[in-house]
Amino acid sequence: MTALDVQNLTVDFPQRGRVPFRAVDRVSFSLHAGRTLALVGESGSGKSTVVRALSRLVAPTAGEVRLGGARRTRGKEYRRAVQMVFQDPFASLNPAHTVGHHLVRPLLVGGRARRGADAEEKARELLRSVNLTPADDMARKRPHELSGGQRQRVAIARALAPGPEVLLADEPVSMLDVSIRLEILGLLDRLKDERGLALLYVTHDLATARHFASEVMVMYRGEIVERGPSDEVILAPRHPYTQALAAAAPSSAAGRE
Repeated sequence: MTALDVQNLTVDFPQRGRVPFRAVDRVSFSLHAGRTLALVGESGSGKSTVVRALSRLVAPTAGEVRLGGARRTRGKEYRRAVQMVFQDPFASLNPAHTVGHHLVRPLLVGGRARRGADAEEKARELLRSVNLTPADDMARKRPHELSGGQRQRVAIARALAPGPEVLLADEPVSMLDVSIRLEILGLLDRLKDERGLALLYVTHDLATARHFASEVMVMYRGEIVERGPSDEVILAPRHPYTQALAAAAPSSAAGRE
């Protein structure tokens, strides 16, 4: 089932005295429930602008976004259904508030819990779902008391609190230690399956794109230059840019024997 359909998404940024800079140029794709699509490209390719436009942090210049087949790109329902996991888990959490506060607030705003014991218990359930236990202890902590991996788990739990249909993960492990990156990606993969989420995984890492996504789109200078099944795109790239990415990656990333 199509959870989010994107047609001709375009994002221009104004430049004083100059022609606007086109960061995203007529990008089209669909996200499907229970599946992961990887958006791959180097820094500056426009991939983060795509997810920021879909999360309404950046206003698209043109194009159409349909949520669940309906043209709903604004309002409370869209914000509930499309949630984002940011690259930097420390910057995305408020250091003044406890972990519990970060989860209780979206539960209340989204109408998914009643104030008091109900919201607190559902916050603990979210913590347990991302393997942060004992949940009571974790709920009392503040972000600076957590490791980078724990903070990103909190950020994922917060994104799950409104009950989304679509999860936008913008380089969710690039700022974490190598030793825990696969754990976080495995967690996202499990939650996607358990909750039937449509997952857009933004990365520059071909190895994880191949391993965790069924399909890959390659972005270059604001355009999608290649797309298809992960193995096909990464092991037998056709576009020169994709070929360059694969050649520059460690041999294990492309899976060459």
